[in-house]
Amino acid sequence: MSDHIVLEVGLAVALIAAAGLLSAKLRFSVVPFYILIGMAVGPHAPKLGIFDFRFIESAPLIEFMGRLGVLFLLFYLGLEFSVGRLIKSGRSIAFGGTIYILINFTLGVLLGIMFDLPWMEVLVVAGITTISSSAIVAKVLVDLKRTANPETEMILGIIMFEDVFLAVYISILSGLVLSGATSVAGVAMSAVIALGFMLGFLVIGRKALPLLNRLLNIRSNELFLLVVFGALMIVAGFSETIHVAEAIGALLFGLVLAETAHMKRIEHMILPFRDFFGALFFFSFGLTIDPFGLGGAIWLSLAAVVITLIGNFTAGMVAGRSAKLSPQASANIGLTIVSRGEFSIIMANIGKAGDLLPLLQPFAALYVLILAILGPLLTKESKTVFKVLNKFLPLGTAKTAKKLQKSTGEGP
Repeated sequence: MSDHIVLEVGLAVALIAAAGLLSAKLRFSVVPFYILIGMAVGPHAPKLGIFDFRFIESAPLIEFMGRLGVLFLLFYLGLEFSVGRLIKSGRSIAFGGTIYILINFTLGVLLGIMFDLPWMEVLVVAGITTISSSAIVAKVLVDLKRTANPETEMILGIIMFEDVFLAVYISILSGLVLSGATSVAGVAMSAVIALGFMLGFLVIGRKALPLLNRLLNIRSNELFLLVVFGALMIVAGFSETIHVAEAIGALLFGLVLAETAHMKRIEHMILPFRDFFGALFFFSFGLTIDPFGLGGAIWLSLAAVVITLIGNFTAGMVAGRSAKLSPQASANIGLTIVSRGEFSIIMANIGKAGDLLPLLQPFAALYVLILAILGPLLTKESKTVFKVLNKFLPLGTAKTAKKLQKSTGEGP
């Protein structure tokens, strides 16, 4: 390990802080600024004296701290919610998640066909355009204080539903792209294990609440944090071994602890870790994007962004209305989960490992970048977007919008 690794990490944190200060001054979501500052440096950047803006030596450490950031973001989101609220909406979440996947996956396939891509590349493109970014969605929901909103149940449910789809689809795609075949039994087993783990964890977690309350009755803050963090890492790490994203494992653990008597204490102590490591995740994500390699994928990326916006909004409206949410709350669903991120890059990497068209990597990077910027903006301005679209499309009445404002405490 380099002697200057502490200096490199310090430089990264300073750049992240500068990006955060700029976003606060402009009153814009901080996520795109963190990603853009990461893109501005990295392997293509210069080294100025002792300051190495390439972050070559420290990249693995920054990436690891970024992974911790995703865990803390999703864990905190789970704490803000609860298993009880999620279970109550089980049927509508299953319907909403199915609709969301069907619409976005179908549009992704059609996009690949429209651009005359080989069928293997079509499947990779469809995967890239279907799965939203858990980290960005969690960050935006928390930053905008929307965790108590009525549509958040559906948003969380769709994120978890996507993960079951992801476990199955990665199994299929890896088999087709990397080995030329895939086992139907193996794919079915992946789906059953992923779904079984999620449901089992939530059920057992609820049953174990009295035990958890006793175990967490620890006076020392130091020991309390060690117990909670240790359990969080073990649950998230175990999830990854059975092909459930580690971030979803963290979310599940948060959902369970949200119903304990220690929820407020955990929430208070986790905040600094969520913010610090979460910022490092978005920065490390930006480091992986080479701005000079994006040119050849502009038209495919722009077309993908357009169909994703249309598909997400449509899916959000259908899912929300099926759950008897107001038109504006339904619109919030589609606009909140429009961001794409870490999972889209994973899909592109599968294509790279299978020696598919080199176009897939710059396409995924540019597509993710655009939606990582647009997503938080559209979520923040969802009320304005709804009002504008409502003038041209029969989305809902002013009466239902006012009901939503009363139920969520939002202003006019």
